[in-house]
This record gives sequence, structure tokens and C-alpha cells, in this order.
Amino acid sequence: MSLSETPDTGTTTTPADILRQRLADRTATIGIVGMGYVGMPLAHAVLEAGFTVLGFDVDDRKILNLESGTVYLPHLGEQMHTDLAESDRFAATSDPARLESADVIVLCVPTPLGNHREPDLDFVLESTRMAAKVLRPGQLVVLESTTYPGTTRDEMQPILEETGLVCGRDFFLAYSPEREDPGRKGVTTKAIPKLIGGVDDVSTDLAMLLYGAAVEDAHRVSSAEIAESAKILENVYRAVNIAMVNELKIILDKMDIDVWEVIEAAATKPFGFQAFYPGPGLGGHCIPIDPFYLAWKARELGHTTRFIELAGEINSQMPEYVVAKVAEALNTRCRPIRDSKILILGIAYKPDVEDMRESPAATIIELLMDQGADVSYHDPHCPNFPEMRQHDIDLNSVSLDESTLSSCDCVLIVTDHSNMDYGLVGRCADLIVDTRNAMDRVEDVSATVIKA
Repeated sequence: MSLSETPDTGTTTTPADILRQRLADRTATIGIVGMGYVGMPLAHAVLEAGFTVLGFDVDDRKILNLESGTVYLPHLGEQMHTDLAESDRFAATSDPARLESADVIVLCVPTPLGNHREPDLDFVLESTRMAAKVLRPGQLVVLESTTYPGTTRDEMQPILEETGLVCGRDFFLAYSPEREDPGRKGVTTKAIPKLIGGVDDVSTDLAMLLYGAAVEDAHRVSSAEIAESAKILENVYRAVNIAMVNELKIILDKMDIDVWEVIEAAATKPFGFQAFYPGPGLGGHCIPIDPFYLAWKARELGHTTRFIELAGEINSQMPEYVVAKVAEALNTRCRPIRDSKILILGIAYKPDVEDMRESPAATIIELLMDQGADVSYHDPHCPNFPEMRQHDIDLNSVSLDESTLSSCDCVLIVTDHSNMDYGLVGRCADLIVDTRNAMDRVEDVSATVIKA
């Protein structure tokens, strides 16, 4: 029997009709490629919606963890790992051939920057080729990875159509940008509004059926390009505003004005102002990367994005600014950076997660080491410094106690985890450089605190 015939009547039915029915009655199998910070919570949301889920990852260690329920993304909680492992509707695999059984293949893969800050679509293109090898009539492919407008239609569709299948008739293709915010309490993937845009109306219809079942608010847009551009806008907006307060911080510091108090004062205005906060540099997978994706695409079209590129330049230079502030602080003790013992507090890119993607801590540590500093770190969420594409740092987290703090020449707060004892830091350290305004929450501080 062919795919285009129903078993009971023999009447012709299109691949779209068959997939539409499977999504509507939730008998479809959803394959998710990449079981990381995006893929795992999506798998959980889709599983809760009643679908069968096949989680794919090239990392066999993740597959073993998924099968056993071992926690490997702590910020997602033990329950999510357990739910997947114990469900008879979830399976994990590193065998790409098994994706042929999936009615929908969702790509949740990294989109990093290359050595010259150009888009690196290798993971997207490789996973698209992998999907093409198992592509059959009636499948929907969805990209969730952040990228520049046009990727879904111009890069993915031609690869998938090399199979001889036609998009919009035989298979379907859409874009739905991830909106995960690791560490945010009380907000699940299901509760975050989802944008859905296909390369054609039928693809959008089918993707809406999937996400409409899995999340509370699935928002349809007119094309994949709209969804891609909206994701870029969200993160460029944040990058530009963070760059503005970072630049303001540098200026106000020279005027001996506390930028944190300035922001707090401005935030009393109930309209026309949204508070953004400075820091040691941007981290995470989206904000440090997305502006460069858009800037690269604009250059390809013969345009420049001066405003966006300037924001990226300012944010990228913040680790150097922080290291300069450490040097200034040590100078007040008549010490150079070389041979000084510097303890970094927090290396994750944001509070209360283990996520090290694009963390400015890695650059800061390398800059300090390059100048001869004796660097150590404490991070309760990152016991070992992870492998990173552009950094090679061999350090393990040290204990945070009176002995460790009193033996340091300078404590540098990079990430303000909520479970750190800042009272202990304030009492036992001699010199603190604070990039997060963390010590402002401590009443009894005997150390010298310099904000950076």
C-alpha cells in the first residue's frame, strides 16, 4: 500500500493530510535532534502533549544519561530527566537512521561563530543532510536554531530537495526559534510563546498543529523569514541596550558615579524605560552571537549595520575592561597582576545555571593568565571547567572558605550565583572587584570593593 492511500477506503490522500491527522490525534512521532539546553525541554513539552518522542544526539554519553535518567543539565531539574527516562513514549538514540520513523524532525543544534565572527552553520547543514538521508513523503522538518533570515529556505530547502522530494507537496519545512532562558524560575517551555513560520502555508499549518499542542501560545507568522528575523530582533534589542549601559558604566565610573544606582533611579519611571544592566561581557548562545549573524548577512547584501556592530564591539571589549579594573585595584595594593592570586567567583554565563556557552569568564581568565596571574575559581554549578571550542583552560572549582579568600590578592565576581556566601566574601577577602553589584546586597563588608 502506498503512502497516498488509506487502508480502509483506498481513496487518495496527500502526505500533508496524513501528517495533519497524525498530529491532530497525536499519534505522530517527533524526532528531536540535539538533546541539550533547547532539545531536552522541548522533548519534555512534546512528550507531555501526548506525542511519542525520539531524542537524537551524537554524544553517546547524553544517550546513556537519557536512558538512565541521570541528570546532566541540572538547571532543568531532576524531574525532567526522570520523566523522559521513565516514559514508554520516549527513546534516545545516536543512530541517525532511526529518524526515518519520525513524522517530524526538529533540529535544535548550535549555531556558533567562526574564528572571524562569521556565522558557522556547519551543525545546521550537517543535521539537514542527516535528515535528508532519511527523508520520506509526509515528514515535517523544523529548525529551532538561531540564525540569519533566509537560512531555512535558502540553505536547508535545497539540501532536502536534492532527494527528489518537493517541499510543500512531499515534505514540509518550517522555522520556530527557541526561546529558552536557562535558570529562569517558574517558566517552562510550554509557557513561553512560540513563533512558527513555514516556507509555505501548508508547512506553517502542520508546524502550528505540533506546537499548538505542545505550548500554550503558538503564534503564526507569514513566513520562515519573519520568524527568523523576529528572533534576531529580540536578541539584537538586548545586545544594543546592554552595550549602551556598558558604555555608560565606563563613562560614569570616570565621573565617580555609580551606574547601578543610576539605573535603579531611572527605573522608577513607569513608562518609556526598561532597565538593562552592565556586566563583564555577554554570554549565552543568543545575545553574543545573533547580532553578528545579522551583520554578516547585511554585508552579503552590500549594507553595513554600524549601530549593531558597534554594540557588538562594545560588549566584546568588556572582558578587557574588567581585567584593567583588576589591574587598577591591585595597584592600590602596590601589586602587579603578575604572580597575584586572583579568585574568580562564578564562571557560568548567568546566575544559577551550569551553562558556560560564550561565558565572558573564559576570556577574562585567559587574559589574566596571559599577564601572569595565578588564577583559581569557585562556582558551585561548574565543578570542572568544561571543554570549550575557543578556550583551553584546565581548572577545577576550589572551595569558598575563609582560608581560600584570605589567601587571595583579589576576588573577582564575574557571575553572581544566589547560593554564594557573599557575607563570607565581604568579611574574609581583602580586595574585591565586583562586575555584578553583588556586594551591594551585603551589609557588613570589611573588604575594599571596586565596581567594574
